Amino acid sequence: MRTLLRGGRVIDPATGFDGTADVLVSDGEVIAVGPGLPSADDQVEIDVAGYIVGPGFIDLHSHVHTIAGQRLQAMDGVTTALDLEAGLMPVERAYAEAAAAGRPLHYGFSASWGSARAKVLAGIEPDANINTGLSVLGNPAWQRSSSKTELAAWLSLVEGELAAGALGVGVLLGYAPASDPAEFLALAKLAKQAEAPTYTHVRELVEVDPGTPADGSEEIAIVAAETGAAMHHCHVNSTSGRHIDRVLAALESCRAAGSRVTVEAYPYGAGSTAVGAAFISPERLKMKGLNPTRVILLETGERIADEGRLLQVRAETPGAPCILEFLDEEDPADRTLLHQALAFPDSIVASDAMPVYWQNGANESTEWPLPPGGATHPRTAGTFSKSLRLMVREAGVWTWLEAFRRCSYLPARVLDEVAPGARTKGRLNVGADADIVVLDPATITDTATYFDATRPAVGVRHLFVAGTPVVRDGQLLTDAFPGQPLRGEPR
Repeated sequence: MRTLLRGGRVIDPATGFDGTADVLVSDGEVIAVGPGLPSADDQVEIDVAGYIVGPGFIDLHSHVHTIAGQRLQAMDGVTTALDLEAGLMPVERAYAEAAAAGRPLHYGFSASWGSARAKVLAGIEPDANINTGLSVLGNPAWQRSSSKTELAAWLSLVEGELAAGALGVGVLLGYAPASDPAEFLALAKLAKQAEAPTYTHVRELVEVDPGTPADGSEEIAIVAAETGAAMHHCHVNSTSGRHIDRVLAALESCRAAGSRVTVEAYPYGAGSTAVGAAFISPERLKMKGLNPTRVILLETGERIADEGRLLQVRAETPGAPCILEFLDEEDPADRTLLHQALAFPDSIVASDAMPVYWQNGANESTEWPLPPGGATHPRTAGTFSKSLRLMVREAGVWTWLEAFRRCSYLPARVLDEVAPGARTKGRLNVGADADIVVLDPATITDTATYFDATRPAVGVRHLFVAGTPVVRDGQLLTDAFPGQPLRGEPR
């Protein structure tokens, strides 16, 4: 069955088109775009006058591996949700399990640098599970530098994952901040040889930790220049904090010199990770000018009272998800810092979406609306709609065309070399994938808060994944599982 979207404001960031037109899709592909396309008996016609029609959002940084989480992201306009910062290992198992369970959105994974190191350095067998990965983050056994033999062993594992279809390499460097910089350089050389991007959570900045083996922002610039690898800087807002001016200037300089460095950001002043992460230790919080009260346990809502309680929680449940407040969104100066990261030229919107947890210990639900008591970070449900609200509707910094460049087109282009299937995404012209979002420009906004984080965004009127409706008239369709794997080309 063909679908005709009639009379919307169509935006194609690939060609720069922004005007009233019809869009006709068939068999998962856009087959016509233009005014006055003819009606036909064999097609469903939807009046989208007054709405914006554009390519669905591509999230390069989503740790959501469940139906529940993907449904929240669907209501936020996302059609492709990829876990590229951390990745999963073994990647074949990750793809197989996602396919078996069914997914509303397209999905994909990078090779997990952290899991490869944990297997070689600590004997921890990876199981392609995000919750296992969170529990490993606080284990110091894998965070040390590698011997030459160990380095060769885990590089070989990463190479095998790329050969199996991983979408590049996810590098949680900030979770092993004292590891030898030479290892990162060796990894980038491998990635360049495979023509695969890296996606890096950088180490601490020198302003935060004068003893760091390498400044986080400078390291990624230097390694990109030295190797020629395509290197993606994850959540520059959270790793830069109040030093965002210096970091963005350094990244702009390296890009102007020809280095292949891309940047992402999300519009929140708090991050989320495992409480056992190296950078949430009391001493590292102090380096950032923070204290333990800025840490909130996600599943219980407990705000850590003091250093003693933080040490206790890190020792007893290092994998417990938490929220870390690094900026105050109510403070105008801090809010400006967040806007800077989003406004940076070619900065990509990416959510760092987290799993949804319930107090009964479950991390999946096929109910919709989601049952009460779910806990996650609000960025899971609202990153893209909040970015549009802030940067288009309120600040007027982005046009709608620019918004779709940053949410759809640019993220797809990060993947072009490693994944041929990405080349028809992030665009809305003939031959493009029928991954389409139809949104109301007057009402699109986030509704999730830190205390009620599973409230879906509003304003997405229709969402099509491979031409199949997942959201219709603002309502999620619970029987829609059209998501397909996006895989790297075997190397």
